[in-house]
Amino acid sequence: MNLFVKGIAVCLMGVLMAGTSAFGGEIAIIETTMGNIELEFLEDKAPGHAKNFKDLARKGFYDGTTFHRVIPGFMIQGGDPNSKSTNRSTHGMGGPGYTIKAEFNDTPHDRGILSMARSQDPNSAGSQFYIVVKDSHFLDNQYTVFGRVIDGMEVADKIVSVSRDSRDNPEERVEMKSVKIVNR
Repeated sequence: MNLFVKGIAVCLMGVLMAGTSAFGGEIAIIETTMGNIELEFLEDKAPGHAKNFKDLARKGFYDGTTFHRVIPGFMIQGGDPNSKSTNRSTHGMGGPGYTIKAEFNDTPHDRGILSMARSQDPNSAGSQFYIVVKDSHFLDNQYTVFGRVIDGMEVADKIVSVSRDSRDNPEERVEMKSVKIVNR
């Protein structure tokens, strides 16, 4: 092999090895009552949020919580520990007992994006997250994108279509039976 070809091969290997988290690392598998959703993390864009989600998942924090807010044409939201309770009036109000600093980035809120929910304070995110079911660019640079769906978007589409109450909480529980972090 001549030096030129070796150089190209080395460059291509470097590009493939450097890549994004889409080519390796850990993913999350959310096992819901309606099927599984697999997520990859954008650790290069929001390392603190990716780490926070993984840490909570490893502790079993999300297991038994629900998708407590579903809005057709927009998103599904989950991750509130209060949603383990039958007292629906507290769903959407809970968190892990701490907040993390915003990591706004240039990733657009396209269909399938995983982003962190928060209150009016940009640095108020904790455990609640949402998956966008339709491009929602009005959220760009205001909420921290930290991952994307790589498999199971049809499950998110089923979840967003369930009947819901006046607070957009599904009438029937859509539970996250488990959220596991696994190697690709």
